[in-house]
Amino acid sequence: MNISELGEFWPIIQALIVLAVVGIVTIVSVIKFYNVVTCSKFRDSVKMDGKTVIVTGATGGIGKETARELAKRGARVILACRNVENGEKVRAEIQEETKNDKLVVRELDLSSQKSIRGFAEAIISTEERLDVLVHNAGTAEKNLVKTEDGLELTMATNHFGPFLLTHLLIDLLKRSAPSRIVVVASSLYQLASLNLDNLNPSSSWFPPYIYYPSKYANICFTLELARRLEGTGVTANCLHPGLIDSGIWRNVPVPLNWPLKLIVKGFFKTPQQGCQTSLYLTCSDEVKNVSGKYFMECREHSLNRGASDMAKAGKLWELSKELTKLKPTDPTI
Repeated sequence: MNISELGEFWPIIQALIVLAVVGIVTIVSVIKFYNVVTCSKFRDSVKMDGKTVIVTGATGGIGKETARELAKRGARVILACRNVENGEKVRAEIQEETKNDKLVVRELDLSSQKSIRGFAEAIISTEERLDVLVHNAGTAEKNLVKTEDGLELTMATNHFGPFLLTHLLIDLLKRSAPSRIVVVASSLYQLASLNLDNLNPSSSWFPPYIYYPSKYANICFTLELARRLEGTGVTANCLHPGLIDSGIWRNVPVPLNWPLKLIVKGFFKTPQQGCQTSLYLTCSDEVKNVSGKYFMECREHSLNRGASDMAKAGKLWELSKELTKLKPTDPTI
């Protein structure tokens, strides 16, 4: 086809391009609408006055939205975040919106055992009670990086950090019982296996993949934690928030991040939609006596056989104790 013939067909080509664009926009809009109407929402108006809640990773994503919703309900919310400056901006924003002046920012880098211990000491010395500990912070690093403690960064932030922090705060949680521990995991655990012989990887052909076994570890940790806390008045549950349009995807390397951005913006939940199950497990009376369970869309959900293997969970626990360098003087669970 020569240029002149192409010119004759150009109006038709333009029309087809417009139809294709309209079709794509329509499909995305329909899926977005479907996500909105099918996404579970925690509609209970339960108040949290007099309750103290720690939310890790509260400067963005579902952590920020969880903190916002808890502030609306009157809770004293401790925003545990790596960047205090950003944390103060979020605190001011939420306080302005909710008129809740019981918001506190505390520095916490879950990849650093020194930071975790410093944070725990500050909480124990300043807080009279702790009703809920929400392990929300997470990362998926694009490069394999070792922390100052010799741990792989994604595993340190997503699993070892919450493991250590829970131990250090457990006595305060027990004194505040009935109290809760909420762990944000992910259904993406099903894309991985948990290699207990390589829990702290020193190499990886694709470092972002480590995010998946770290979420697997979150689930096993929660199940073993719940077992050990039986009879204490402290419950522990984990959840899948859905696939969220949040900062967790920023570390996906080029060129994989190009199509992923379109998928994330077109099909994933907003952070406000994604925080609903966290909010449900934090506040709802329906789960006040429920422990050791996995939730999706504000409902209990089953796990695959590997993730519910308590022998594996027990071994993960013992290995995690070694890698987090728990001391004989630390609280025990």
